Amino acid sequence: MTLLDLWLSRSIPMCLLLQSLVLMALCFPSASMCPKGCICQRDPHLHGLNVTCSQSRLKEIPASLPVDTVLLRLDHNQIGAVPDQAFHGLRLLRELNLSYNAVETLGEGAFSGIEATLQVLDLSHNRITSVHKDAFARLKARIIVDDNPWHCDCALQQAIGGMAHNHEAAARVLCRSSELRDQEGRPFLAVDTDLCTLAKRTTDYAMLVTMFGWFAMVISYVVYYVRQNQEDARRHLEYLKSLPSKPKKPDEADDISTVV
Repeated sequence: MTLLDLWLSRSIPMCLLLQSLVLMALCFPSASMCPKGCICQRDPHLHGLNVTCSQSRLKEIPASLPVDTVLLRLDHNQIGAVPDQAFHGLRLLRELNLSYNAVETLGEGAFSGIEATLQVLDLSHNRITSVHKDAFARLKARIIVDDNPWHCDCALQQAIGGMAHNHEAAARVLCRSSELRDQEGRPFLAVDTDLCTLAKRTTDYAMLVTMFGWFAMVISYVVYYVRQNQEDARRHLEYLKSLPSKPKKPDEADDISTVV
């Protein structure tokens, strides 16, 4: 066996080993890329990662999500909030499942950075009562919002108004509480009152009542001040009347008699 044959016999297995390592690196992301408690699998059809963090007892959204995440499942955890730009940088994200958590509210930038690619957003079975009026404004995804204790107010009405392409989701919003008593327990789309105008009228009425209260207090103080001064003046006058009159001098009495 020549030296060339010997070198080839050793280099070929090495090349095969390197190819295997490259394929494993492409198909299975390293442990350092995958958040703790999650399972990351590469999807060859979607050219990205399926990241599953379901039932992991998470209390917040992982901060080290792989940038090539395509499907992200965070359902059945204890996540209580979605911070602004929590998913910023996940420019390939298509599906986000946040169902069965403890989210109570959504800010304006909760889904910032994923508006263009997101196709499905599942927020069902949370504790969401209120959202920022622009929380869903730029999303084109199908949004699932079933089974949340919604408080139907002006902000929610504006948010629903920005979901014209999500009529099905809007139809599933039920008012657990409302600015209008008779709307509690009814579908939000059944509300035919402009809640923003109602809120403005309520605010204006509250301001009017407050101003009237201050005005009444000022008037009461002025009346009290005037009456108190009158009482002091009356007492002073009575005091002056109670003083003994000054006796006349003898010279003054003689002068008066002479004149007469």
